[in-house]
Amino acid sequence: MKRKLPQNLSVGAALIIVLVIILLLAGGFLSPQAARTATIQDFGEVKTLPDGTKYIVHPSELLAGGPAKGGIGFDRGIPALLNPKFTSAGEADWLSDDDMVLGLEYNGAVKAYPFRILNWHEIANDDVNGEPVLITYCPLCRTGIAFKRTIDGVTYNFGTSGKLWNANLVMYDDKTDTYWSQVIGQAIIGPLAGTKLEPIHLEAVKWKDWKKAHTDILVLSKDTGIRRDYDADPYADFAKSDFVGFGVDFSDTRLGPKEIVYGVIVGNTTKAYPENISKEKLEISDDVGGMKITVLWDKEINGVKIFDESGERISSFGSYWFSWLTAHPETELYK
Repeated sequence: MKRKLPQNLSVGAALIIVLVIILLLAGGFLSPQAARTATIQDFGEVKTLPDGTKYIVHPSELLAGGPAKGGIGFDRGIPALLNPKFTSAGEADWLSDDDMVLGLEYNGAVKAYPFRILNWHEIANDDVNGEPVLITYCPLCRTGIAFKRTIDGVTYNFGTSGKLWNANLVMYDDKTDTYWSQVIGQAIIGPLAGTKLEPIHLEAVKWKDWKKAHTDILVLSKDTGIRRDYDADPYADFAKSDFVGFGVDFSDTRLGPKEIVYGVIVGNTTKAYPENISKEKLEISDDVGGMKITVLWDKEINGVKIFDESGERISSFGSYWFSWLTAHPETELYK
């Protein structure tokens, strides 16, 4: 079945949204604690193309996103940040209370990565008190996920590949040029295909809630060394519409494509919990793949946290429903 555009969005308007996003990002010419790894799904066996390329997602499934392969620490395509600067919360007076941030509490530090900046970079190769950490954000899917970026003793820097898989960010690493999927946290094409990244808990919350819950917050600085207009949101119209695009064939009617869900993976079982239901119920007890879990609405930060029966927090992240469903088509949905 072909994807249908929503009635309130014409084909022309949809194309304009896509083109504006691509042009703004590509040109940059506008004015100046580790998560429980048992929840990482084994996405597929590693296969090999005739030319020797290893993959778990066939290269034909990737779509050019528009901008070129991004630089790591320099301005090309959608440029990833490398060793970014931070300021105090008091100095971040350019942030409004309702601005969204990715909040990290890890290895003795509390940090905030504003969507305003990540919209233009998508990746921050950071260091948290001596530990290399990868902060990722895909504005098309509204997925903010953090990972450790040291694998088997080797530390990698990551950049944007210029490719999308089911509209989601595909990254590359600087040592092997392997392609990595953000949404599944796994290498999908290249020498490291099948390798999994270890996730770290990250919260997508409003700035006012994060700063109310924490002190001594370090905020990602607008002084990135790369010219972008961090007061502009190139995805504002896209976020407000039901338009998906970018090769995604979405026809599910259980939820709107851009309703926020939190996904849980236990073995080969996946389940999604709508954010609005979690906020309404405050606490949900459920069973996923034989594991008893609790989905908790944390009133301090106004966000979702998920725990196993022993009280240990397990890996989860918020995303648009279409993104979770296309990555995990057999997923269950809590109602």
